[in-house]
Amino acid sequence: MASIVLKRTNQKMPVVGFGLWKVTKSTCADTVYAAIKSGYRLFDGAGDYGNEKEAGEGVRRALSEGIVKREELFITSKLWNTFHAKEHVNKIAKKQLDLWGLDHFDLFLIHFPIALQYVDPSHRYPPEWWGDDGKTVTLANVPMQETWTCMEELVDQGVAKNIGISNCSGSIICDIFRYARIEPQVLQVEIHPYLTQEPLLKFAKTLGIAVTAYSSFGPQSYLELGMDKGVTALFEHDAITSAASKVGKTTAQVLLRWAIQRGMAVIPKSNSPDRLVQNLQSEDFELSEDDMKAISALNINLRLNDPAEIDPRMAIFA
Repeated sequence: MASIVLKRTNQKMPVVGFGLWKVTKSTCADTVYAAIKSGYRLFDGAGDYGNEKEAGEGVRRALSEGIVKREELFITSKLWNTFHAKEHVNKIAKKQLDLWGLDHFDLFLIHFPIALQYVDPSHRYPPEWWGDDGKTVTLANVPMQETWTCMEELVDQGVAKNIGISNCSGSIICDIFRYARIEPQVLQVEIHPYLTQEPLLKFAKTLGIAVTAYSSFGPQSYLELGMDKGVTALFEHDAITSAASKVGKTTAQVLLRWAIQRGMAVIPKSNSPDRLVQNLQSEDFELSEDDMKAISALNINLRLNDPAEIDPRMAIFA
């Protein structure tokens, strides 16, 4: 399996992983187990997804049956916004490890560069964006430097082998690099043909930060949430279907290959066993330069995951 070598640790991060966002609790353990049997080695989770315990059950089943060894897996999780303060980072990271039933994360990311008021996990977990009323967003005055220093301590303690950031733009990344003792190894951001993010990709490459693209299928991931913005599905777009017919691949495989050829890792999910395998088979072909350009030309700077739509005070991409 193709991989990206991380700068500080030289650890290999698989290019195609399995994303755990929106994987339901009731099926998550079986889905993760099936994905491992299908060949997946990277699993991208988060405290906010609410399924870490179940994902861990799937991992441990595969480990106990000898299907895979722990060192062959690359497990990612993320720090939620309510736990940015120095007194909470370490505790919640260890709680998340306990949920997974593991002794370390391969990668631990700051989910958003947004600090929210602390919510005790015993009261509500995952806490999501809002207070108990389900409406009010309460920001917290926690600077990124405080949070990043605690992330570095997770590496010192062996809780995480690598640390990184998600949903961060250039200015935040610049800020972190001013004081980082351990630099971010990975940047995870929304990237698809409707949001190609060339300047951010170039910036990350210059700094030696590996990039993982999420929402590779664009609006498809947001249909059930009513957040697809009414645009044409990428699976149906002429530039995608034309490229797929030329290489004899599915439109999903073309979208993943487009990202991989741009130097990124991808983390698609699927509940279909056939599509699970198909998504992994996005490394064994090349898109032509003309098709790459045609797909990139679909860019309309359409951001589907924007916290500013929840509260304008969280306009991190403004």
